[in-house]
Amino acid sequence: MSFSDTLEKKQEPAAETGHEGHTHSPEDPAHEHSHGPVLNPECTREIVLDVPAEEVSKAFHNVTRNFQRHARIPGFRPGKVPEAVIKRKYAAEIRKDVIEGLLPERFQNAVKELGVSPIGQPQVTELTVDDGQPMHVKAVFEYIPAFSIEGYKDVVVPKPLVELTDEEFRHEMNQLRDSRATVEPVEEDRPIADGDWAQITYTGKIQGQDDAAPLHRDDSLVEVGGADTVEAFSTALRGAKAGQTLNVEASYPAEYPEQRLAGKAVDYEIEVKAIKKRTLPELNDDFAKELGEYESLAELENRVRDHLQNRKRRAVEGETRDKLMQAMIDRFPFPVPESLVQEQVDARLERGLRALAAQGMSTEAMRKLDFERLRAAQRESAVAEVKTGLLLARIAHEEDVQIADEEVDREIQMAALQSREPVETLRARLTQDGGLTRIREQLKREKTAQLLYERLPG
Repeated sequence: MSFSDTLEKKQEPAAETGHEGHTHSPEDPAHEHSHGPVLNPECTREIVLDVPAEEVSKAFHNVTRNFQRHARIPGFRPGKVPEAVIKRKYAAEIRKDVIEGLLPERFQNAVKELGVSPIGQPQVTELTVDDGQPMHVKAVFEYIPAFSIEGYKDVVVPKPLVELTDEEFRHEMNQLRDSRATVEPVEEDRPIADGDWAQITYTGKIQGQDDAAPLHRDDSLVEVGGADTVEAFSTALRGAKAGQTLNVEASYPAEYPEQRLAGKAVDYEIEVKAIKKRTLPELNDDFAKELGEYESLAELENRVRDHLQNRKRRAVEGETRDKLMQAMIDRFPFPVPESLVQEQVDARLERGLRALAAQGMSTEAMRKLDFERLRAAQRESAVAEVKTGLLLARIAHEEDVQIADEEVDREIQMAALQSREPVETLRARLTQDGGLTRIREQLKREKTAQLLYERLPG
């Protein structure tokens, strides 16, 4: 974005490119609810620029002459359009080019004298620019203030041992057995008992909602006495036989996950179609061979233990690193630019909307969400993420953490596989839009976080 763009857009929402490099599409509900141009006073500096009238007049003259040379206006020969006509027809464009020619270098020099680096685009709060008159500009911008990390090596948090328990291992093996369980009809003539699976068709009416569509499902399998089965169903089905029709009143707790049933009572008519029994396979070598290229149950169990151990290690390390960075944030308080916070809120909100879309929510339904409340809910986490990134960047510089080209190449190759894009095409695009630098900086932060974690006393 050019400097003059900030003049035209100072009343519009701030830049649409987020802290993670994402870009909103016009159809994206997050785009319609992106943050406005808000600044943190603790991270804001002001610059006042005054340009002498003679320099302004010279700039207007040079820009106007340039328009004269290239303008194509009916009734005039090329290069012969009167200056007055050019000024009248291209007034806005000439003014924009004058601003663009006079301000950027002066702004950069003024910022350099302040000894800070701007974050995002400046916001122009005062502007006077007319041919023959001095130009006056007042602009404010955010910057990252200096902060201390002295003693960061002394900041520690408990580093838990990562040990897989027998209970966790047994739970995983039981899940594997469940995934291979078979459900078969019960042939004997007997009533339903706990542990059986009843095949039922039901129709339900929510009490007090006579006009609502009935709840209906054909051939549903219900585990009698199961943890996920509504108790009223288990009570009614226990002792029943195939072919029976039952009437059941079920009351749902207020915290029931299905919103339309939470806190409601429903009258059901249940038809018992069949009784089925779920059979779990034996844990033996044959079971292991069915699951994959395992020669024995022992080999499967070893692989499962390794997988669970690695998964638990990653989870514990991630939680510990988060606690360490929060301890760093508490130890080294400093203000952060609001533009970075809002960009991070944008990124978090966009990820959330993508997850909702993947779950089937329509764009129209997303537009009805309370975005003001959603943005407010993301703010605290966004501030912590921005501070974590800034702290890790400072510590990476202090530790001279380096990222080899081979590490960046691996990330590009993984991204190309995920996006199904040729590696060189992706690399060219990332080079052009600054993505390679973002990847390198992200890898540097991750390596620094791992370094800090490994230093923690065991």
